[in-house]
Amino acid sequence: MASKRINKELQDLGRDPPANCSAGPVGDDLFHWQATIMGPEDSPYSGGVYFLNIYFPADYPFKPPKVNFTTRIYHCNINANGGICLDILKDQWSPALTISKVLLSICSLLTDANPDDPLVPEIAQIYRTDRARHDASAREWTANWCSNRSCCRRAEARKGTWTVSTKERDSYYPMADDVLS
Repeated sequence: MASKRINKELQDLGRDPPANCSAGPVGDDLFHWQATIMGPEDSPYSGGVYFLNIYFPADYPFKPPKVNFTTRIYHCNINANGGICLDILKDQWSPALTISKVLLSICSLLTDANPDDPLVPEIAQIYRTDRARHDASAREWTANWCSNRSCCRRAEARKGTWTVSTKERDSYYPMADDVLS
């Protein structure tokens, strides 16, 4: 059943892709997809290109897909490992949802963060108390990790040949040792 449903969603994505998003299988593996999200224009992520991995469980659509960012992003609902805090990926999942709706929900999260349910409390605190500082940091991360200028850096990070220095990491993630552990 999962294969049939995933194939249908792939066909639907081809016919009617969600705005600023794309997704499809990695090679011949129907249960592992890569998605791309363009940063929404009305957000500090504008101009960024974000890559995500999607893993469908064998009992999909009765269980939610596992989705995570592979591109670095400064966001209170997305941690350093790319984990996403989004209710429809957890307790609010319904078999009626599709990967297209999941991608649109993630795009919406980039426009409207949820600091009341953060994965990175330090970033949520900055979001609540100093929005200008938060948005400046998000724009800086977008420029460093998600723009055309940062293509090589992203590729190196994905291959595991580039590592973040502790100083650089700490400048982006306050209390990074707590966040990244």
